[in-house]
Amino acid sequence: MALDIVIMAAGKGTRMKSALPKVLHRLAGLSLLEHVLHSASTLHAQRIVAVTGHGAEQVEAAVSAPNLQFVRQSPQLGTGHAVQQAAPLLHDEGVTLILNGDVPLIEPDTMRALVDACAGRHLALLTIVLPDPTGYGRVVRSGDPVGGTIEGIVEHKDATPAQRRIKEVYTGVMAAPTAALKRWLAALTNDNAAGEYYLTDVVAMAVREHVGVVATHAHDEAEVLGVNSPLQLADLERRYQRRLAERLMEAGVRLADPARLDVRGELLCGQDVEIDVNCVFEGRVELGDGVRISSHCVIRNARIEAGAVIHPFTHMDGEASGVRIGPRALVGPFARLRPGADLGEDVHIGNFVEVKNSSLARGAKANHLAYLGDATVGEKVNYGAGSITANYDGAYKHRTVIGANVHVGSNCVLVAPLTIGPGATIGAGSTLSKDAPAGQLTVARAKPVSLPGWTRPVKAPKAG
Repeated sequence: MALDIVIMAAGKGTRMKSALPKVLHRLAGLSLLEHVLHSASTLHAQRIVAVTGHGAEQVEAAVSAPNLQFVRQSPQLGTGHAVQQAAPLLHDEGVTLILNGDVPLIEPDTMRALVDACAGRHLALLTIVLPDPTGYGRVVRSGDPVGGTIEGIVEHKDATPAQRRIKEVYTGVMAAPTAALKRWLAALTNDNAAGEYYLTDVVAMAVREHVGVVATHAHDEAEVLGVNSPLQLADLERRYQRRLAERLMEAGVRLADPARLDVRGELLCGQDVEIDVNCVFEGRVELGDGVRISSHCVIRNARIEAGAVIHPFTHMDGEASGVRIGPRALVGPFARLRPGADLGEDVHIGNFVEVKNSSLARGAKANHLAYLGDATVGEKVNYGAGSITANYDGAYKHRTVIGANVHVGSNCVLVAPLTIGPGATIGAGSTLSKDAPAGQLTVARAKPVSLPGWTRPVKAPKAG
């Protein structure tokens, strides 16, 4: 039996007060629509149809998923009208699952349960009981308000005072036999307070045709909350982060304060990992056993291996190339690691040291105020404070190779391309533009000159 998924993503989101289409606002590093697509993709539907409208070109360019197609809704005349635009692309035999592009945290298990409840025969609605149901369509049942037969859904603006006291609400998510759904969509009218075509009107049609209308319930409120304003977006962000923090702690991660954690991607943790407050993880980050992340670190696309310690205010951004931190390495505070930084076992990178596209072998150290770009650094190298690799000539990048056990003194400039042989020592303050031989001291400084009688410039006295 074919499964099609329709995602409604046409709304303008006026209350967001933003030029960006609502479904492209980001939560935990992904757009709202990307969250929905990622969850929907786990169901392996034959077709996913996203209905776009406001900012359609921008939305369609920003997202992708297997078997995804787009249709446009213009003008936007309600939820029923939105699904009408998708109807020609749906398989006649099968089930259609309808989702909302601004409800990002719905779980795949909830979607599957709804499809299973439909079973190609029933109209299945996702509902939830809310303490304050204001704004939601109410689920009207006969007899027992909890277990009675579903008779229809009444939108908030059309509900009577008695109906507004109903706590069970429709979340905007349903699964329906596709052939019946197409028939119901064709019969929709806009005879209501808003003059719109309501998708919820198909419930009454199903009842009239004696098609069973069943409900499954969302696990929690966060799963079905939509985003209509920056306030709601921020609230949902914190709910998401708290849920994720709880999962991490249940797996054994020690969080100093679960309320001060932000994961904007995928965070994978080994055993006995410790994370201090106000850390941000983006992209894919892997933390090995016993890793300690101190406060105020920002880490993106990095693999940090067992026993490494990241001191406060360290910034890592691996972009596409990634960053790797070897076992028991010490990094920071105030260090910056950029794409291609690869630190070996027991490497030390200290305060205000920047590393880009460079590898440091076991036991190498750059402890203070230094830059290593496009460099290959051997074992147990000591790289002095204030030293840099001058790797860019204005047109091309060049590489610096530093052999094992080299000592580079403070305030050196290594002008690439350059090779320093194993065991060499580079005198402090040297500007080196030629290779340095192994095992020798190399000094490249201008001869000091003292000028007797020289005086510093002084400002001329002001006139008047």
